[in-house]
Amino acid sequence: MKRPILLHPDPRLKKVATPVDDLSDELRALADDMLETMYDAPGIGLAAPQVGVGQRLIVLDCVKEEGAAPQPTIMFNPEVLASSDDRSTYEEGCLSIPEHFADVERPAEVTVRWIDRDGREVTRDMDGLWATCVQHEVDHLDGRLFIDYLTPLKRQLITRKMQKLKRERARGTD
Repeated sequence: MKRPILLHPDPRLKKVATPVDDLSDELRALADDMLETMYDAPGIGLAAPQVGVGQRLIVLDCVKEEGAAPQPTIMFNPEVLASSDDRSTYEEGCLSIPEHFADVERPAEVTVRWIDRDGREVTRDMDGLWATCVQHEVDHLDGRLFIDYLTPLKRQLITRKMQKLKRERARGTD
């Protein structure tokens, strides 16, 4: 089931998500819904706070090559254990901040640990787009958005444009 995605500014996007302490069927269904929502958007990552759920759950699939098999990845309680000194810059966007993009510099490689949908602990080294995406989504769990890495002026400009978009959608003039 597709879920509505919260748009910035929304106070729920700035809250720190709580850890998942028990993998229930309800949480697995939420993860499946989030994957469906992400693919439909379309996007490569989505965090539970973006669909109004304050728990530490993210989904990603950074496979973008035409014809390549998708790699839907569900992460409960993801945490970045280590990050490289090497940095990389990607133009990031966000499903909660549609049509706005900016270059963000992050560690080029990370080691991430999480619980998968079957309750198994997984640890994986990630680089490239996967590393950027997982850091972006973990930021969501900590109440941070990619625009928080921008200058105050750029952040305010995007926030004002998003407020206008939300007003237009509320009035049905989208």
